Amino acid sequence: MSIVTPALAKAHMNIDTNTDDELIQLYLGAAETWLGNYIGTPLSTLDPLPDDLKLAVLKLVAFYFEQREAVAFGITMRIAPYGVTSIADSYRENWFGEEGATDGG
Repeated sequence: MSIVTPALAKAHMNIDTNTDDELIQLYLGAAETWLGNYIGTPLSTLDPLPDDLKLAVLKLVAFYFEQREAVAFGITMRIAPYGVTSIADSYRENWFGEEGATDGG
């Protein structure tokens, strides 16, 4: 079950049809997974989810919806919009080079 409802995601993106419901649900799951991986804690384990993390999910879903392909010309590509990472950074558990962070070896 999604942390953010499809209805809220559609309201955030000003979508009032059901045409893209399945795609929006897919993007919700992907956004929640990405954000959980980014901060080092699955969102489903947080109770309750802070509003700023919900906003980050909404922004990421809108980004996925609007930027469906990874190819762009003349602009800088990002894996997530700055607004998402700026919110998520305050929840990150480990940063590269921090004590306790794994080095992969």
